Amino acid sequence: MPRTLLTGWFSFLHGEVTAGDLLVADVVRDALRGASIPYDTAWSPTFRPAGLHLENVDPAAYTHLVFACGPLHSRRPAADGVPAPLLELHRRFADCRRIAVGVSVVDPADPAVTGFDVVLARDEAAAATGAPDLSRHAPPARAVPVVGVVVTEGQHEYGARRRHGEVARAIEAWAGGLDAARLPLDTRLDAQDWRLPASPDQVHAVFARLDAVVTTRLHGLVLGLRAGTPVLAVDPVAGGAKVSAQAAALGWPTVLPAERATAAELDQALDWCLSPAGRARARELAHSAGAHTGPDLLADLLRHLAPGAG
Repeated sequence: MPRTLLTGWFSFLHGEVTAGDLLVADVVRDALRGASIPYDTAWSPTFRPAGLHLENVDPAAYTHLVFACGPLHSRRPAADGVPAPLLELHRRFADCRRIAVGVSVVDPADPAVTGFDVVLARDEAAAATGAPDLSRHAPPARAVPVVGVVVTEGQHEYGARRRHGEVARAIEAWAGGLDAARLPLDTRLDAQDWRLPASPDQVHAVFARLDAVVTTRLHGLVLGLRAGTPVLAVDPVAGGAKVSAQAAALGWPTVLPAERATAAELDQALDWCLSPAGRARARELAHSAGAHTGPDLLADLLRHLAPGAG
């Protein structure tokens, strides 16, 4: 029975994988399934290590090859004299009928373009308009949490007690496997660098829109809770320091010591943060932010500044 191989830039070892490309691939797969056309999908081994990889594919097993989305070009040859990925694809699958769909054609004479038997372009250099991108037809997106990650590897004042580097690496490795929209954030301000917020209000605007914050910073904890967003705090100082002390002062239960920053512990803590109980507790703390529940540092300051104070 004829079989089709679905490919794209997401199939090449050094190819770029974008959300749009993968959504287009999903739409094409749905169309193939709906038409009862047998197919396989080839993946980059760096993106899907357990998937089917081009280097392991037998071209003789396929009658058709579909290349979905992205620009068709041969202007970015790989290193060490290896042919451009699309030209190598044409060479290896020369006996297949090759169809490109939902692609951009920059130069119609490029051999990467002319190598296809059929090109169903979304846009072409000479055309004033094009076809809507196929990603528009993708199914509705799943709801996934949006998690801000605020870590620091500084704070050298803690000397030998510092675990900042290892905790940051543990959080980064764990966060890479989360089924969540992960946003690297910082509480540092910079009026010149657009990648950093320029005011506390800008920090608050982001934190208030998150589902959770993961942080090793004291102010990542405080500002997350001020915004009513649950916080998974990890104290990066052996034995605990200001992050643990602040969590205790605020009555916030989700703080892990450095030695417990394992995937299992982080998963459990984040699950609680995203639970109705975690969300409710964070909102409660945000609403009670003006209440004095501990030492009144401002009152002490004013007392020491009063006339006659020692």
